[in-house]
Amino acid sequence: MGSHKLELGRYRVRVAEGVQDLHAAQRLRSLAFRGDDTGLDTDAYDSLCTHYMIEEVISGRLVCGFRMLPLNGGDEIGRSYSAQFYELDALKTYNGRMVEMGRFCVHPDVYDADVLRVAWAAMTSYVDENNVELLFGCASFAGTDTSTYLDSFAMLRDRHLAPTRWLPKVKAPKVFRFAARLRRKPNLKAAQLSMPPMLRSYLLMGGWVSDHAVVDQKMNTLHVFTGVEVKAIPAARKRLLRALAG
Repeated sequence: MGSHKLELGRYRVRVAEGVQDLHAAQRLRSLAFRGDDTGLDTDAYDSLCTHYMIEEVISGRLVCGFRMLPLNGGDEIGRSYSAQFYELDALKTYNGRMVEMGRFCVHPDVYDADVLRVAWAAMTSYVDENNVELLFGCASFAGTDTSTYLDSFAMLRDRHLAPTRWLPKVKAPKVFRFAARLRRKPNLKAAQLSMPPMLRSYLLMGGWVSDHAVVDQKMNTLHVFTGVEVKAIPAARKRLLRALAG
């Protein structure tokens, strides 16, 4: 996205420019996260990030947004949004460039899977242009009732835990230690159905998660720290993503 714009089918993605764009992104976040289309969802990280906006080509309606925070290496991991909630000292020794993807949201009235494909195309372009080796963030489940997602958490425990050398430790005051405390065998179909689409995409690329979920009352979510090492993404999936990114 050297030109800061990418068009795929009915959608285009571009980098936010100026206060008006930023406010539009923050309004969408407020609507998606809090059900309030009049307020703005803001925090101190907004000024540090590059914000991406996915719009309908014909109407110009904003349907999706996310932000990217670049880090030169693991010694900067403490600057990340995720570091508020997870003890990430293990990642301080990570040698490559990183980017934190955050505040990903889709308009509540939009159900088109192409939106997620366009988002991943933009992220792929960013990763390639900036020689990023680790993409990470907090992948969120809606609501804070863990019982809704037990099959998903059991599947994460069995198949997708972070390598021990990178495993985040507990920092937040309220967490669900699903790897240590969940005893059930996952129903894989139910697990996939209740898995958030963004997290499902991370996992398809070889992504891994923390061994616990943070109960975030402020955002009304449960989230897991999620990482994708770019070198570990399956070759076929890399080709597909790069084809989308053009």
